[in-house]
Amino acid sequence: MSEPKTETVDVNGHPCRVWRKGNGPKIGFLAGFGGLPRWVPFLDRLAEKREVIVPSLPGFPGATGHTLLDTHLDWLIAVRQLLSKSGLDGADLAGSSVGASFVAEMAALWPQSVRRIAITAPFGLYDPKEPPADVWAQKADAVAGLLCLNEATYKDMKAVPSGANSVEWPIEQVRASEAAARVFWPLGNTRLHKRLPMIEAPTLILWGEQDRLMPRSYADWIKRSVQGKSEIRVVKDAGHLAELDQPDAVAKAILEWMA
Repeated sequence: MSEPKTETVDVNGHPCRVWRKGNGPKIGFLAGFGGLPRWVPFLDRLAEKREVIVPSLPGFPGATGHTLLDTHLDWLIAVRQLLSKSGLDGADLAGSSVGASFVAEMAALWPQSVRRIAITAPFGLYDPKEPPADVWAQKADAVAGLLCLNEATYKDMKAVPSGANSVEWPIEQVRASEAAARVFWPLGNTRLHKRLPMIEAPTLILWGEQDRLMPRSYADWIKRSVQGKSEIRVVKDAGHLAELDQPDAVAKAILEWMA
């Protein structure tokens, strides 16, 4: 697995890392809860067919600037700038979890900025009859099992690599959780349901079969709401971050949808 090209773009005066790898039509990916401290096999699968562009959200690994974003509107504008500066205007977009919520928002509010989208278990929805789990209320050693069916997959991704600054690395991982909390804590409810009917882009809705964080019924809620063509695909043997549990299956589904 070769390393991607790394660049930075400026958002509100702060650097945000952008990874690039592969050739072909562009596809952007916004990471899920915890961000991506390292390149993962799922992205390599996408890069076999497309130019994969992976901007890091403010406060996520590789980026700062989240403390300037006080409202949901602040976040939406910052993400819009991040995607535009990463060269993703009019491209296909995919996202997982936290990132999927922003992909849906971009498609709703700036429809000309996307072609097709794929969203995996997005944050931003809340049904009091079937609420999502509160990831911030979990003990630290329980978070990995809430996010991935195979908790070792998440722990390995977050493990300090050889040669990394042993002080800065864990601080960066905690910062990613803090950044997500500024958008979604405590209930994860950004009232995304009000904007789902504005989505006209063809929408693939992916859900881990054993997602313990976001209820499976939310996939049906999204499908009923979006205006464009949509399809639900359930990923077997996968948890909330299905792209980490089943990188080949998720990448295959996304590439087929974006064809």
